[in-house]
Amino acid sequence: MRKSILTLLALAVMVACNKKEKTTTAYSTPDVTTMNTPVDSPMTINDSTTVSSTNTVSTNTALNDQDKKFADAAARGGMMEVMMGDLAAKTSINASIKALGEMMSRDHGKANEELKKWASASGYTLPTSLNAEQQKKHDELKNKKGTEFDKMYANLMVSDHKKDIAEFKKEASEGSETSLKGFASKTLPTLEHHLIESERAKSVVK
Repeated sequence: MRKSILTLLALAVMVACNKKEKTTTAYSTPDVTTMNTPVDSPMTINDSTTVSSTNTVSTNTALNDQDKKFADAAARGGMMEVMMGDLAAKTSINASIKALGEMMSRDHGKANEELKKWASASGYTLPTSLNAEQQKKHDELKNKKGTEFDKMYANLMVSDHKKDIAEFKKEASEGSETSLKGFASKTLPTLEHHLIESERAKSVVK
């Protein structure tokens, strides 16, 4: 009888130990899902966006009045040169004027694209149309024919490029935004070449 009681107690202890081990094992199993969860990607994206926004604001605040004035004038002037260059290439009866117009349209078109890229990277909004004075000049030129057209176009290119060269030199020396100053310096040799070609074309127009 005594042996039976002891046997029953031993079995009870073994069962209790087995239950305890199972319980401990169940709760100590690592949460694989939790361990493999990646770094919170939305936070990374938000951080990146914040940096990008900060850089844009920083660039904008780096622009002084000279930079803004130059960028606006260069954008409008570049548009006018392309529009008038296209007119000359299609309208003129003089080979020199036609060639001058083609060069102006091509070169100023490239410069315009560079300026747009700078504006996009800097968060700056450029004007998208000519001012009243420029539009008037364009319309007057459009109504000219033959030699009158050639003379007016050549004269405009000489006077406009003298003005452009002065503005680009000023930006290169007095601007505060590094990329815009670089654009001005890089474009100057092209403008100076344009002036030489414009004066040459003007001299052959009769």
